[in-house]
Amino acid sequence: MKKAKRNSVLIIIAFFLILGIAIYTAIFGIGDRGKIEYIKLGLDLKGGLSVTYEIQDEKYTQADIEDTKFKIEQRIGKYTNEGSVYEEGEGRITAEIPGVTNAEEILEALSIEGKLEFLDPDNYTKWANGEEYVAALTGDDIKGAEPGINPDDNDNIVKLTFNDEGAKKFEEVTSANVGKIVYIIYDNKVVSAPTVQTAISGGNAEINKISSYEEADQLATTIRIGALPLTLKQVRSNIVGATLGTDAISTSIKAGIIGIILVFLIMIIIYRVPGLIASMSLALYVFMDFLVMNLFNVTLTLPGIAGVILSVGMAVDANVIIFTRIKEELKAGVGVKKAVSNGFHNALSAILDGNITTLIAAFVLGIFGTGTIKGFAITLAIGIVLSVLTALVVTQLLLNSFVTLGVNDKKFFGVAKEPKKTNFVKAGKFCMIGSILVIIVGFLFMPIYKNSKGSALNLSIEFAGGTSLTVEFDKQYDLAEAESSIVPVISDAAGIGEAGISVQTVAGTNEIVFKMPELSDNGDDSQMALVKNALIENFNADVKEANSISGSISNKMTTDALFAVILATILMLIYIAIRFHDVKFGASAVLALIHDVAIVFVVYILFRLSVGNTCIACMLTIVGYSINATIIIFDRIRENMGLMKNTTYKEIVNTSINQTFTRTIYTSLTTFVMVLVLYILGVASIKEFAVTLIAGILVGAYSSVCITGPLWHFMKTRIGKKASEM
Repeated sequence: MKKAKRNSVLIIIAFFLILGIAIYTAIFGIGDRGKIEYIKLGLDLKGGLSVTYEIQDEKYTQADIEDTKFKIEQRIGKYTNEGSVYEEGEGRITAEIPGVTNAEEILEALSIEGKLEFLDPDNYTKWANGEEYVAALTGDDIKGAEPGINPDDNDNIVKLTFNDEGAKKFEEVTSANVGKIVYIIYDNKVVSAPTVQTAISGGNAEINKISSYEEADQLATTIRIGALPLTLKQVRSNIVGATLGTDAISTSIKAGIIGIILVFLIMIIIYRVPGLIASMSLALYVFMDFLVMNLFNVTLTLPGIAGVILSVGMAVDANVIIFTRIKEELKAGVGVKKAVSNGFHNALSAILDGNITTLIAAFVLGIFGTGTIKGFAITLAIGIVLSVLTALVVTQLLLNSFVTLGVNDKKFFGVAKEPKKTNFVKAGKFCMIGSILVIIVGFLFMPIYKNSKGSALNLSIEFAGGTSLTVEFDKQYDLAEAESSIVPVISDAAGIGEAGISVQTVAGTNEIVFKMPELSDNGDDSQMALVKNALIENFNADVKEANSISGSISNKMTTDALFAVILATILMLIYIAIRFHDVKFGASAVLALIHDVAIVFVVYILFRLSVGNTCIACMLTIVGYSINATIIIFDRIRENMGLMKNTTYKEIVNTSINQTFTRTIYTSLTTFVMVLVLYILGVASIKEFAVTLIAGILVGAYSSVCITGPLWHFMKTRIGKKASEM
């Protein structure tokens, strides 16, 4: 017994030591790592590099522009997942890269032509003399390119893999030039000139004599991406400020701190000693989450914050599930020590299934998504893994240690009350009908708005494009001043909402870039003329440039996002069907998920909320939140099907929902509180983001209680050959 108590004391001491190290690292950092302020922030939170190129080709198509934008996005992807590329005016392409500290390196990488050619001696001579020549192979013949180090001489190399056609060409050119040099030309420079010793088959080659591994890595990346379809000339590059303003970070941090404290208080009030211990482990979780994001150089944006909020909610949820189970064990008359052990054991399957299902979605979105989608997925995946570890390992070790040290009175834990006997299956029929009507009515407003307002949805400039104004003032304004004094003037003059106008300062100048929905420009009374006059009258400002800009969310990004979401949904359905031995569980979960997304989308339609990056983040958050809540109820239904042998499916569903009802309320409450504080303290764009998350939380709680169980009951008893009432 003494040994057990000593070990318990050591566990508690070790926990506080680790927590202290995590807090110290987050505040002060270790070297250039760990400090929270070292976390990369996206364009929306911190700003970055904006570079504009002018197309030099005389003839080109829109397809050429789209291909060029896509390849620039790929090149930016080497540095961050959160860059954006869009058309600006006629014949211009602008790329924005967040959190830039190495602007020159990035500008050089973006400007590389990316043209790779293999030349035999005769054609090399023609190339060197500026004559027309024929390349034996080009970048189109390359299947892959990876950096490496030659183990024989430690030389930095790039390993090339040819496609089938390229392998055949490479074998032909090496066969014809044994003893001669084959020149490898990249970006109009000779990067390697090996002498052919023998004919080379197999489809592999190397570029050697590269000065550093970093250079080899850059070369391999650009070769994989290939040449840009269009010739571009850099005409402008600026360091720009955050699009959400300086207050976005500070208010989000304040909201996060206040929200976490309120969550701790709620957990302690409801669950007493276990709630206190959960708060301790959640504190460690929060700091570890930021440390890991720092370690992996994750770029944090507003959608990334959504991923963090969701993962915090799931971390709380895991503890709520465990403590609810402990209370049930105490109600059954089990001792505290055994109740704690049984509570963790009984909660394990629900926690793992819920988190693995969401993790599947995160991995698929991370692999196939781009930009905002990938950023959301990375922060969510990190949070899920850490939340499971803290709940199942840290909380369990601490709780067992406290019990061993004598905190084993039932009054410190609370005892579950007898669950109510609400007939959710009966109510579910009416809820489903009501939800369908709301969705139908909501979507009917799209053609109404199309006719009355010109667009079915209030698409943000990220989707629909808009107008970019570069304005020079007679003094420097910071973002807070611009948002409070200049944006309202533009908003009134153009007749557009302030939330739809983004602001970017240009470092070292008095210029500010305003981006907003497309302004009419067809006379003295046009929106453009009114805005220019208002800026002159109020600020004596000069509009230096006014350009139309395309959406930064390209067709490719949209396609990738849809593919990723559909694939993630299919994989989640398969996982649920396998784990629960019934495809109807998976089908019900997916239908409930579609229901939640559709309801929140109706909110976007009816209230004309801006549909852009934040909308994507909100929808993905709701997907993760909804599927997790559904799994908890399905886990209890699965368990009760084994325990309640001689009863009906209806009774099993009602009992299961009643047993998990408090869990649903408490988890929704804690997540709701965090997002509500974000809404109260946030800037305009943060408020819009937060209000849709609030809608998603409420809809998720509603559907998990009123839709999922009754829907599974309907499928089980009404659909299929085995449909019958037990």
